[in-house]
Amino acid sequence: MTQSTVEKTSVTLLGLGAMGTALARTWLAAGHPLTVWNRTPARAAALAAEGARVADSAAEAVAANTLIVVCLLDDTSVEEVLAGTDLADKDVVNLTTSTPAQARARAEWARRRGARYLDGGIMAVPPMIGVPEAGGYVFYSGSRELFEQHQETLAVPVGTTYVGEDTGFAALHDVALLSAMYGMFAGAAHAFALIRKEDIDPASLAPLLADWLVAMAPAVLRTADHLRSGDYTKGVVSNLAMQVAGTPTFLSTAEEQGVSPQLLSPYFELMRRRLAAGSGEEDLTGVIDLLVH
Repeated sequence: MTQSTVEKTSVTLLGLGAMGTALARTWLAAGHPLTVWNRTPARAAALAAEGARVADSAAEAVAANTLIVVCLLDDTSVEEVLAGTDLADKDVVNLTTSTPAQARARAEWARRRGARYLDGGIMAVPPMIGVPEAGGYVFYSGSRELFEQHQETLAVPVGTTYVGEDTGFAALHDVALLSAMYGMFAGAAHAFALIRKEDIDPASLAPLLADWLVAMAPAVLRTADHLRSGDYTKGVVSNLAMQVAGTPTFLSTAEEQGVSPQLLSPYFELMRRRLAAGSGEEDLTGVIDLLVH
């Protein structure tokens, strides 16, 4: 058998939203036999024209293949869709966004029904699927053996990053990175708000802002080193005392510009609390300890 005739893994995909459809198209383009199902059958029509087999029910779709990929709205949807299916001896890969606790509970739920289970957290938007240079990937956690068995197939639409046997770790990594993203968006929103009433073109600020955020990003590496060592003063350039002393300027500027400080004030308050309880020679790492309870 030549390389070109090697049989490719058949996949069942449940859920054809924007992300599910993007995943489906990449598997089809790569020659993987694909069975799809969606609550709204019309969404499957275009994929049928591209070679997908459209199942009439989730149960029929699950019965068609061993590898079952689930990409639905939420954890409740996963339970509802799979409730009437036979999961015995199936390999379920759940790419539905969930919490770590939900992922662990869903893994146990699947195990009781005779299935093996991997959880996934997608670090990409639909246009990045099938475009390796876009840099998207999926976090996977659960059985390493199961991950390695299907890694080649799972890597067809987007890159794969395995983060551990604990089934909840993919969801945890997913939410951790997205939480940092929203924090960045919050800071950017405040920056744009400050210039909103001035004769400053937002397009002129944008590249400066993007470059500044990129320049500051490596600070997370120092934060990780501090957390591992327990020494929050190691390699500090701008210490906590100095940074807290500077916060009134940011708040006053916001007031002058008619901008609410609500995106900055909570973080500044944590900085002040840490300064009162810790060392002014630290950097901002100690704020993390205030968040954990």
